[in-house]
Amino acid sequence: MDEDSLIRSAQRGNMDAFNELVLTHQNRVYNLAYRIMGDPAAASDATQDAFISAYRHIGTFRGGSFKSWLLRIVANRCYDELRRHKRRPATSFEEFGELDEEANPALINGSASPEEEAEQTELAAFLQEAIATLPPHQRVVLVLSDVEGLSYTDIADAVDVPVGTVKSRLARARAYLRDRLQARGELLPAVYRLE
Repeated sequence: MDEDSLIRSAQRGNMDAFNELVLTHQNRVYNLAYRIMGDPAAASDATQDAFISAYRHIGTFRGGSFKSWLLRIVANRCYDELRRHKRRPATSFEEFGELDEEANPALINGSASPEEEAEQTELAAFLQEAIATLPPHQRVVLVLSDVEGLSYTDIADAVDVPVGTVKSRLARARAYLRDRLQARGELLPAVYRLE
């Protein structure tokens, strides 16, 4: 079935149709949650909560982009969780040196040398850390645009703001990341370094 048929069927209570929608969108929803939260476990929780909320409220979906509707739900869930963490900070096991290899496995494709792999890992960690320091409204827009590849219009629908606001938030987020990367130029591959 096409997505519109699956949505209509899910709205009539068909769990299999909703599960098909979940399978179609789960990677994108998780990726957004991970980029916002910066933690695999928190991203998994936010993703699960978003799909539960979507299931409970699918009857309120009135058309348009289902993907944007889902991304708005997960972004709002992540915002709620970030606000909760701000009120009640917690220390994760990772900060104590414990690594959950199942939740965050090292994916190595074998084509990079150990030195290149270490450099890429360091750059990725730096970028994720820098993204995590962005204000949540800029972080969401950056991830939806530069990681997920959504258009300005789709992002505006997903976060429920005008396109102009999306563009300005994205410009500020990119400028911030650029400045952070230039300050740590040694992390950039040689072809991207400013001479």
